[in-house]
Amino acid sequence: MSISRLFIVVLNVKISYMKVLFLARRFYPEIGGVEKHALEIGKRLAEKGYKVTVVAEKPQPAYSLGKQSSSSSARATGSVRGIDFIKIDAGKNNWFKKFRIWKELWRYRNLIKSSDIVHCHDVFFWYLPFRLIFPTKKVFTTFHGYEGNKIPGKKAVFMHKLAEKLSAGNICVGYFLKKWYGTKATFVIYGGVDLNKFEAKKSKDEAIFVGRLEEETGIMKYMEALKILKDKKIDLKLTVLGSGSLDKDAKRYAKENSLNVDFKGFVENVEDYINSAKFVFVSRYLGILEAIAARKLVFAEYNNPIKKDYLEMAPFAKNIVIENSANDLAEKIELYLKNAGKEKEMVDDAYAWVKNQTWENITEVYLKLWKLI
Repeated sequence: MSISRLFIVVLNVKISYMKVLFLARRFYPEIGGVEKHALEIGKRLAEKGYKVTVVAEKPQPAYSLGKQSSSSSARATGSVRGIDFIKIDAGKNNWFKKFRIWKELWRYRNLIKSSDIVHCHDVFFWYLPFRLIFPTKKVFTTFHGYEGNKIPGKKAVFMHKLAEKLSAGNICVGYFLKKWYGTKATFVIYGGVDLNKFEAKKSKDEAIFVGRLEEETGIMKYMEALKILKDKKIDLKLTVLGSGSLDKDAKRYAKENSLNVDFKGFVENVEDYINSAKFVFVSRYLGILEAIAARKLVFAEYNNPIKKDYLEMAPFAKNIVIENSANDLAEKIELYLKNAGKEKEMVDDAYAWVKNQTWENITEVYLKLWKLI
């Protein structure tokens, strides 16, 4: 056997036994940005021969009800697409929760000890005690976003800085994190897309909303915009993909104002709806990237300064519609409905950028962060 062939064999054996541990609050089959991110990266790492395990919370019934596929989410252990997962019982959200998490993780201390890489998806505080127990262990962090609909307080900023200092490197999902948290990013990304799932189909004059039905996703602003358009005799059909605490409010508003809205709840085949729509109402990075991959015009709403920066500091900002009022949203929707093709240059420029944001390329960012390539 030649020296070069022997080297390749040895390298492949090393990679096949390289163990990666992800810590994340939520994981498949739950639906969400971080959940999908961890799944897509983990799947591709597994395909490359890495042993990937995800430890996440077992969702509480109150969280799952009407929001997730609760029965399958409740499985304590399992495997999906080459990834092993463990769901720990962290209990209710209260002051004692962190101690329950640490207690649960202590049961898996041997898993932590044997892992070559530990990577925290926003939940570095889970790992804090083990950072002291295993001081030489390589630990990294991905900062995925910010605290719901809140302006970051001193505690949130401190926890981000602590995670940054105690990690060997980090990935920031968005440049806005540097401004609001003072985070010095090793790499900045915006998520990834599977381009094969999206296509630029000719679509009817219809829109879809993608995301949780919460204040921070702007669902009620989009509903108000539809009402403004209806008063102008413009009856735009909207399909809502998602659920949340504003589910009843949104449905009531649509019914009271006779709006053409179809509420689907959470769906697995989001790509099919995106491919068929003309406009996509979405304000989170992954959803925006997927809409851009299908060459659809994106309308994104913000309701506070951090969400404004989240959107406007992104590289695709000039190629989507960003507004913070129902009147402005309605005005832009009307403009692009009445001027077919006006958005083509924006959409094409955005697509040229998103072609490089594949999950394969994002997986390479992780490997570069870990200094494995």
